[in-house]
Amino acid sequence: MKAVVVSETIGPEGMEVRDIPEPDTEGKVLIDVRATGVSYPDLLIAQGKYQFKPEPPFVLGAEVAGVVLSAPDDSSFAAGDRVMAVTTLGGYAERVAIDPTRVMRLPDELSFEQGAAMVMNYQTMEFALGTRARQQVGETVLVLGAGGGIGAAAIQIAKIRGARVIAVVRRPGAEDHLRSIGADDVVALGDGWAQRVRDSVGGGGVDIIVDPVGGDAFDDAIRVLAPGGRLLVLGFAAGSIPAVKVNRLLLRNVAVVGAAFGEWIRGRPGDLVTLSAALHEHVRQGLRPEVGERFAFEDTAAALTALADGKVLGKAVVMQ
Repeated sequence: MKAVVVSETIGPEGMEVRDIPEPDTEGKVLIDVRATGVSYPDLLIAQGKYQFKPEPPFVLGAEVAGVVLSAPDDSSFAAGDRVMAVTTLGGYAERVAIDPTRVMRLPDELSFEQGAAMVMNYQTMEFALGTRARQQVGETVLVLGAGGGIGAAAIQIAKIRGARVIAVVRRPGAEDHLRSIGADDVVALGDGWAQRVRDSVGGGGVDIIVDPVGGDAFDDAIRVLAPGGRLLVLGFAAGSIPAVKVNRLLLRNVAVVGAAFGEWIRGRPGDLVTLSAALHEHVRQGLRPEVGERFAFEDTAAALTALADGKVLGKAVVMQ
């Protein structure tokens, strides 16, 4: 079968489409992949900069949607089922075999590309906002890096869970798009952005901040938390890992909370069922994952290059 293989961890230029052996299906669900989500961890793994560092050659791709070709008799899946799966690796391929505990049914309301877009980002945000931040109806959620795939998921999940949402974005021209997916207000990242957030909430602070960016915005973000507020750390797209002076947390009665969905699920695979059920309910209520860019399978390296260059608005998906 064909797959996108990382031969050298130097970024997208170290990837190529080539034939590899069929996957081992013993005890696993074999999926005919129709769409694969393009994620920031994919890019970091391809560059050798992620905490998880597989040895080349390997096949990237952490999230897929497709059709079951075969499944163990004692699983709840059968040939022909439409599914999504958390693959960690192997998703940029024609077929992938994965443990049944990491496979979820694809809601009838969603296309394969929407399913691939939902797997990591929307599971992550349901986990982050529901499990880690314990978001309550009526709270205000501020989303940093709102123009990316995780930002779109954060806006949509926070909104459907009953929040007022403020999107903070560096990219010009994104305001209409962000409002269309649920942002109540949009603030441009730049000098004075924190004050503009305070103005948006009547001079007070926000209850939850979603931060997949890190970098220089982190210190200002801490300052716009209301008492009892929680800042969710999801990643460091800006490239630098910020440090926090814990006396600020003490004096302001705020918290910084890590939200690493993949690590959590590795230790608690049963939670994937609960998170998937919550997302299915959101879909029934009208949630539709945002697909910003679509790429052909042969253009997977170009998809990751576009992600690295900040040219993807929303979530990118590779189609087959």
